[in-house]
Amino acid sequence: MADEIVQLNELESDPELKEMVDAGVFCGRTRTKTHPRMRPYILSTRNGVEIFHLGKTLEKMGDALEFLKAKVTAKGSVLLIGTQPPAQQLLEDISKELNVPAVTVRWLGGTLTNFKVISKRVEYLKKLRSDFASGAVEKYTKKEQLGLKKEMVKLEELFSGIENMAGKPDVVVLIDPILHKAAMNEAKRLSIPVIAYTNSDVNPDEIDYLVPGNTKSRSSINWFAEKIKATIKEGQRAATLETLKSN
Repeated sequence: MADEIVQLNELESDPELKEMVDAGVFCGRTRTKTHPRMRPYILSTRNGVEIFHLGKTLEKMGDALEFLKAKVTAKGSVLLIGTQPPAQQLLEDISKELNVPAVTVRWLGGTLTNFKVISKRVEYLKKLRSDFASGAVEKYTKKEQLGLKKEMVKLEELFSGIENMAGKPDVVVLIDPILHKAAMNEAKRLSIPVIAYTNSDVNPDEIDYLVPGNTKSRSSINWFAEKIKATIKEGQRAATLETLKSN
């Protein structure tokens, strides 16, 4: 109770902490689902639900953003992953605005570990688009054209977010490692650092840069996504300035 009072007092003087409370970042999973190693990030339990220590969340977010900015400033590539409904549109918008690859529909096994095969499917998607735009598909029957159209739509859904991914990313940013365990495993196999927005049911030792918080709320995910977006922007701007200085 004393720790909760301290956190409440801090809210009155720290607008950043208040923003996190308003977004619902503090709310974790139930105590029975919490991983034992996440206990250092838990402030208390209310009605069986874990309450995150927002000061520690903010500290971890700072570490993650510092790392991310350094990577982007050095012209490193970033892959965003979030296939749950609250995250999909948010990450798609960031992907389009900042020209950063994103997986928002479904993680396909081998996206990282078997990228050569995935890239061939992406190239096929681009060819289909080109063929429809140029009228090259008109040599096929109406039925065949319809089949190609359906195939293109399916490929668009799966691969449009990673069309500009040239190879193995330098850092992966994902929302909820429990939902994206396959992606986590592939990143680990390739030694790609992972920044993850992580609820209380995850083993923190498996994540390079974890940010503890509520991965079930749209407003909470939005808080995390906006911080990531702003940091990528800063890194891209810094990278551009460095390029201009060297020319």
